[in-house]
Amino acid sequence: MNQDFTGQKLIVVGGSSGMGRQIAADVVARGGSAVVIGSRPERVEKTVAELGQAWGITADLRDPAQTARVREDLAGRHADATLLVNAAGVFKPLPFLDHTEADYDSYLDLNKATFLITQTVARSMVNHGRGGVIVNIGSMWAKQAIAATPSSAYSMAKAGLHAMTQHLALELAAHRIRVNAVSPAVVATPIYEGFIPPAEVDTVLAGFGPFHPLNRIGTTEDISAAVTFLLSEQAGWVTGAIWDVDGGVMAGRNQ
Repeated sequence: MNQDFTGQKLIVVGGSSGMGRQIAADVVARGGSAVVIGSRPERVEKTVAELGQAWGITADLRDPAQTARVREDLAGRHADATLLVNAAGVFKPLPFLDHTEADYDSYLDLNKATFLITQTVARSMVNHGRGGVIVNIGSMWAKQAIAATPSSAYSMAKAGLHAMTQHLALELAAHRIRVNAVSPAVVATPIYEGFIPPAEVDTVLAGFGPFHPLNRIGTTEDISAAVTFLLSEQAGWVTGAIWDVDGGVMAGRNQ
């Protein structure tokens, strides 16, 4: 067995940048095709052009009307998809007492969209009878609190994604649909530009290197390597797992 995705279509929610984009690129490079869902038209268009075997859908998934449009498109044009990766996310560390209702909603609205889109794609997988694989991008913050990055609402949302992973693994196993998640620590992606000036991101993230026992932050390639393995038949007996892909952080921290 190898990671050959010929004839398989991957849907990537949050696929126009960061981890999602890398995963889409790696699947396409191994013979598959990808449906890239992102919120910024320019990023979606650029990603689709560079991948080649790809389609793009632009939508703000915090808007129920736009989520409904995405679901309709996926149930129509892309009902043949056999792979789904939920990689969309927002991350803005904020003390618990400083969170506003809007801050909270930004995470939970995205979780709702993820739930509904996953339901749409899973239903198509069941109807087509070919089975499939779903991988969710969770987070180390869902498992442990980190003083330097207070993230109660974000962590609550990601913990929910971890729970959904296990429930779907159980419910969809009879349909030959495997469902897993990865739980990364600090990974170099554009998500940090939401609260760190872009010119400072590299320097700030590098400071988190020693936080990981392997003494470096993660790369999108690190995460994609784990996710594409889970998507492939090499992981054919793995479902309901939430893998720590975190440079050793959950084993223990250097500081």
